[in-house]
Amino acid sequence: MALDEVVAALKAPLEEADRAQGSTGDLRREVQAEISINRSVLRREGLFMVWYLRPRLDVWMDYEGVRPGCLRSLVLDVQRRFVEARSTS
Repeated sequence: MALDEVVAALKAPLEEADRAQGSTGDLRREVQAEISINRSVLRREGLFMVWYLRPRLDVWMDYEGVRPGCLRSLVLDVQRRFVEARSTS
């Protein structure tokens, strides 16, 4: 599941490439917590809850100055999947 993958990536040690792209340990923990909450809600309540989950991770990462890279791509992929799930449910 994509949510599991991105949570694992966010828990991994911060690498130099991540720092160069603007990621910080605090930001990674905050984004990981947000995604973990959403993952828990989906597992507990089911896919119909996707309508109530409104992750704005793109805005958050833009505000924090995170530039394109692997971590940003993973996080934005999760956001894209939420939007797609919303349109198909």
